Amino acid sequence: MSKYRLFLLRHGEGAWNKENRFCSWVDQKLSEDGVKEAQDCGRLLKEQGYKFDLVFTSILSRSIQTAWLVLEAMGQEWVPVVKSWRLNERHYGSLIGLNRAEMALQHGEEKVKLWRRSYAITPPPIDESHPHFLEIYNDRRYTTCDVLKENLPRAESLKEVLDRMLPYWNSTVVPEIRKGRTVLISAHGNSCRALLKHLEGISDEDIARVTLPTGIPVLLELDENLQPVEPRQLLGDQAKIQAAIKKVEDQGKAKPST
Repeated sequence: MSKYRLFLLRHGEGAWNKENRFCSWVDQKLSEDGVKEAQDCGRLLKEQGYKFDLVFTSILSRSIQTAWLVLEAMGQEWVPVVKSWRLNERHYGSLIGLNRAEMALQHGEEKVKLWRRSYAITPPPIDESHPHFLEIYNDRRYTTCDVLKENLPRAESLKEVLDRMLPYWNSTVVPEIRKGRTVLISAHGNSCRALLKHLEGISDEDIARVTLPTGIPVLLELDENLQPVEPRQLLGDQAKIQAAIKKVEDQGKAKPST
């Protein structure tokens, strides 16, 4: 029997989602479509009668902006929002800023799929010659982390995302859920996938086939041990959700030149 409810949400579409580029730790605001996705998500949750007690986000703007828009649409702007770098998107290293479809043409779809979706493969690390290195590591937000800036990731596998996220999940998020609070985690595709892997016991191989579209809330019903009592639910129009999942999966496919 369900004792707790947890909601996961991949932020609304960002500008680089639209351009099919690896955004990762580059700070991007939502696109116009992304703003609408977040507002629609909030309206859906309000219509279905859900109420949040606490929201957790990363320290990237698209995650925070999504949370604000969802809460505004629900009429719950007062709900506390807690931010941590440990919920950030996966660090894609030297792949940051590159177009997925162009990379698939250059390196092959299987290689890009491994970089994007595998569990334990880490992409090549970012270094100071990368055009976005200073933009990321000189950003004042990274002086607020619970580790020194020089110890922050330079690239991550999904496994490494889970490794840096689990201490925060166990020390900060879990106690709130155990108090009976309804929690929303407004984060990113890979931080949400990593948490799903942990909660649902998804295998290293099967996690590659788990896709979360932008702006679609995921409901998890959990027992007293925080184990799912039923399959995750992606809330909303199921035909639209399946179309959105296919769109995400097609991002890493090579597009023939015209």
